Amino acid sequence: MGSLFRSEEMCRAQLFLQSEAAYPCIAELGELGLVQFVDLNQNVSAFQRKFVNEVRRCDEMERKLRYCEKEIHDANIPVHDPGIYIPAPAPREMIDLEATLEKIEVELQEVNSNHETLKRNYLELTEHKHVLRNTHQYFEEAESYHHELEEEETRPGYHQFGAEQGESRRNIQSNVNLGFIAGVISRERVPSFEKMLWRVCRGNVFIRHLEIDEPLQDPHTGNEVHKHVFIVFYQGDQLALKVKKICEGFRANMYPCPQNPSERKEMGTGVAKRVEDLNRVLLQTVDHRDRLLKSAAMTLQTWYIKVCKLKAIYHTLNMFNLDVTAKCLIAECWCPVADLGRIQLALQHGTERSGSSVPSILNKVETKQNPPTYNKTNKFTEAFQSIVDAYGIASYMEVNPAPYTIITFPFLFAVMFGDAGHGMIMTLFALFLVVYERRLIAQKIENELFTIIFGGRYIVLLMGIFSIYCGILYNDIFSKSMNIFGSSWKISNMNFSGELLNETLDIQINPVHAYGAKSLNNRTSPYPYGMDPIWILATNKLNFFNSFKMRLAIVLGVGQMLFGVCLSLMNHIVFRRYANIILEFIPQMIFLLSLFGYLVALIFIKWFTYDAYTSDQAPSLIVVFIDVFMGPFFGRTYKGELYDGQHIIEYILLAMALLSVPYLFLAKPIYEYCLHAKKPRVRRGGDQEDEARIVVHRESQDNGVKDGESTSHDGMTSSGDSYPQHVELDMNVVETRAQEHHDEEEYEFGEEFLHHAIETIEYCLGCISNTASYLRLWALSLAHAELSEVLWFMVLQKATMIPSILGGFLMPFVFVAWAVMTIAILLVMEGLSAFLHALRLHWVEFQNKFYKGDGYAFMPFSFETILESKES
Repeated sequence: MGSLFRSEEMCRAQLFLQSEAAYPCIAELGELGLVQFVDLNQNVSAFQRKFVNEVRRCDEMERKLRYCEKEIHDANIPVHDPGIYIPAPAPREMIDLEATLEKIEVELQEVNSNHETLKRNYLELTEHKHVLRNTHQYFEEAESYHHELEEEETRPGYHQFGAEQGESRRNIQSNVNLGFIAGVISRERVPSFEKMLWRVCRGNVFIRHLEIDEPLQDPHTGNEVHKHVFIVFYQGDQLALKVKKICEGFRANMYPCPQNPSERKEMGTGVAKRVEDLNRVLLQTVDHRDRLLKSAAMTLQTWYIKVCKLKAIYHTLNMFNLDVTAKCLIAECWCPVADLGRIQLALQHGTERSGSSVPSILNKVETKQNPPTYNKTNKFTEAFQSIVDAYGIASYMEVNPAPYTIITFPFLFAVMFGDAGHGMIMTLFALFLVVYERRLIAQKIENELFTIIFGGRYIVLLMGIFSIYCGILYNDIFSKSMNIFGSSWKISNMNFSGELLNETLDIQINPVHAYGAKSLNNRTSPYPYGMDPIWILATNKLNFFNSFKMRLAIVLGVGQMLFGVCLSLMNHIVFRRYANIILEFIPQMIFLLSLFGYLVALIFIKWFTYDAYTSDQAPSLIVVFIDVFMGPFFGRTYKGELYDGQHIIEYILLAMALLSVPYLFLAKPIYEYCLHAKKPRVRRGGDQEDEARIVVHRESQDNGVKDGESTSHDGMTSSGDSYPQHVELDMNVVETRAQEHHDEEEYEFGEEFLHHAIETIEYCLGCISNTASYLRLWALSLAHAELSEVLWFMVLQKATMIPSILGGFLMPFVFVAWAVMTIAILLVMEGLSAFLHALRLHWVEFQNKFYKGDGYAFMPFSFETILESKES
């Protein structure tokens, strides 16, 4: 059977590579992506492996590339995509690559350092310019004050007392020597700065500050900062020292400011000129940095791919063992049996690239380890396989539920989401993603929500198509029905009078006369497909759909569970556990069919037995099914029979179901106990030398060393054939291979009995609870239909009932509101709810009947996978 229905057949292989051919061979296998290597040096630390220096060099190159990428991203320069295949570089190219990246990093660091220094100088000069400009206003105010005093003294009528007062004021000013400090401080620190100056200097200072109009740029972060220019007046050296200490504590920048107006003007002119020159140098530096970054952006992706492949190859080589002569690398790996030819061809190409005369050897080896699970997928099946793998990776060669999930998952979703209109919108959206998938992939959209939806585009497409199918089956399109073939109900056959139709709003139609009369001429045929459109007008529509959808949910649920138990039979046959067919499969089928299979049979029997003429005699299925359990002990509630011999058959089915439970309890534990009692006890452990001798003997046979042939010290047989020297293998290989032979544990009957008892209880109770769980198909289907109907009648239909021009004016707005709520509530929220419920039905109710999911995934050494993980 193909890998779609179960995993690929895998084999453990041993690989022998010459030292000079190891690198190109691993590079070829990385491009192929079909080999999962096993670490033979698990007990060796990462710092003691052979190629640890090469890995460190690759890490350093990755650091330099990340630094370049960050600078390019900060400069808003697009990275060029080479768009061509880039092979793994040769080992000798590592030196050139290191030199190139080192040169670029040094140049970038030098340019960034110069640019930061220039920006810091530019900031200081700009602040100095604002200090000189704003302090000039303070000194102008002081000069104007002096002029006012002089004008006051020269006014006529200035009396002697005023002259004496002015003279004393000039004497005081001449004796007072005020000093000042000017600078720039951050806006958020101004209040604290003022408070600190006032408390420390005890109010003996005078401060003025003014906000700078334009925000300044921080040279370290590049963010805009707002600052204030301040000037502090004080008297005495002690206060000067305190003011300077406070300014330094608040990280205020202090700048020189002459008191002489001519000197202040001259300094301002010089600062302005230096600002212009520095601005010109900054522009040139930025242009040079942009040219350097654009040049790096053209080849950054190429360097990135080469370094990733280099590091991946050397990291893989660190998993290999060396023989004693250090001329051969020995590896073990898992690979698909069907692709052994491609793997050997890749090894041959790698050997030819290296120029080695000794071919690389790939030998299949026997092992008791469980192989990894490898399911081949394509872009269509990948999303469905991801749904299954999210529950658990399948065991090796276990039945793969993914191909069945392709049909059952969107179908169960559609049963809960059955609306043809909503399904059409979903289908069109998915078709857009499918048709333009190449363009969307090329755009590399990083939105996480879009990435999830785009990855499941084929699931959404099938969910939309199946929703259209179920919507037509329910005759439900945006909560309305379509009358395509004409209703099968003929009200004219009821012979209602005109007065009755005019007086009564609700009338009851008898299906005996209106749907199927006894005369062949008046009999009408059923509606050709789906539900009759007349049910949209019926007041008992909900009761009818309740009954129909509940029975449909039980039929679908029991059918899927039965199919899951049948798939367990395939597992028993493939794994050759034939005893489990009798001990597990048959009693499980008997229990499920005797109870819930019979319930499904009762549903169909009732559908086919009763019609419009005998519907009043039809019993309740719930009562009949309860009588199956309670009737033999407490008597039956319903005395009639749906078919001949019903009671006898129900007794037989109940007895079979009850007997299958203890059979599941006891049969398999007793069988396994008898089986282990007959086996001889196996000696635990083993001599390491015997283990090594067995390994060496088998490997010698695999490589064509016949009995009687002698081997020389260079690994050649006496007939001249070349093969790696196995006798002198590192003991790590022997220890690794010895770990594969697991010691048999003693059989404990009590533990096995308890284990099977738990499994039996879980299965029997699970059949009951799982059947009830499938009723969510009925519940969510009705909820979706009712929500859709509420939106139609409470939103859209209300607008159509508004009279005159106002209704026409409001109709477009109401339609937009209805469309938005339909998409947001019914498609997104209800769709997500139905998706999660369908997921649960597959994981819990379906897969637990046959799927263990205790395997581990096949993770091959693949450059494509490594690069994708790095990009994400």
